[in-house]
Amino acid sequence: MGKKIGLFVAGAVALLVLLFHLGPLVGLAITLVVLYYAFKKCLKAPSTFGKVVWALIGCAALAASASNVPALIALVAAYVLYVVYKKWNGVKDERVVPEADDPFVNFEKQWAELQKHYS
Repeated sequence: MGKKIGLFVAGAVALLVLLFHLGPLVGLAITLVVLYYAFKKCLKAPSTFGKVVWALIGCAALAASASNVPALIALVAAYVLYVVYKKWNGVKDERVVPEADDPFVNFEKQWAELQKHYS
């Protein structure tokens, strides 16, 4: 019961932080799109002047993206919200290993059991 309350409080705080920083998160997405577009155009530009212009646009977009700290806080809040969701539902990352019908695998398993009991 206490674990669920703690998860609820952590999820509520993370949701509020994410909602309050939604604007900077959209701004980060826009600057990253501009940065990607400028990088692609810089590689395809035929002239040196075009490459310089696209590189300057890319540098400006990189500076705008890197200085967008509230958006990074929103990304951390989104990750916390994801972790709370996984813990709330009890989703586990355990992979089920099927039993092999291979006689050598069964022999190894039985040999290990014999060694454990008689050693």
